[in-house]
Amino acid sequence: MSVLTKILVVDDDPVVSKSFDRVLANKGYAVISASNGEEALSKLKNEHYDLVFTDIKMPGISGLEVAEQVKASQPWLPVVIVTGYGSDAYEARAAAAGVSEFLRKPLSPEMIEASTAHALSQRVMTATVAESVEMAAPQIAAASVEQSAEAPAKGSTIKNIALFLAAPFIGLAYIVAMPFVGLGMLAWFGYKAVMKRA
Repeated sequence: MSVLTKILVVDDDPVVSKSFDRVLANKGYAVISASNGEEALSKLKNEHYDLVFTDIKMPGISGLEVAEQVKASQPWLPVVIVTGYGSDAYEARAAAAGVSEFLRKPLSPEMIEASTAHALSQRVMTATVAESVEMAAPQIAAASVEQSAEAPAKGSTIKNIALFLAAPFIGLAYIVAMPFVGLGMLAWFGYKAVMKRA
């Protein structure tokens, strides 16, 4: 039995949630709706989701606040802002929070599908890099401990300590760089596809 990809849609307009459900349910996604930010944050604490779409203007907690809280507690979880009230200030705040995309209403089914595919591909890349770093960290630490034990004989204690302290930052550099590598690869494949059609 396969586990469905769960998408949380946060919007005080039920028509928007129904639109997402109509488009994405046919593609095999489970679409769950929340009518405000408080409800969304409660659902995110109690259940696992693969992607969050949120409106900006809602009663109580705004969509930007939802995005900021989600990215602070679950940085790997992609969040897409959907709004009819777009502005440069909102986009800048959303980018600072680390949202995947900023969509302006009205949305077409194609926009919903493309944004979902893009955000979920980012999640896969981020999760893969995070898992690689997590798996490599114990090996790096073990190697550093072994080298530290041999260090007095080799006289490289300072070098080994520096490598041990640098390991998390190297892993972080990989996490930061992977989305750009992934986007570059997507651009390259898109370019090749366009050239084949030309």
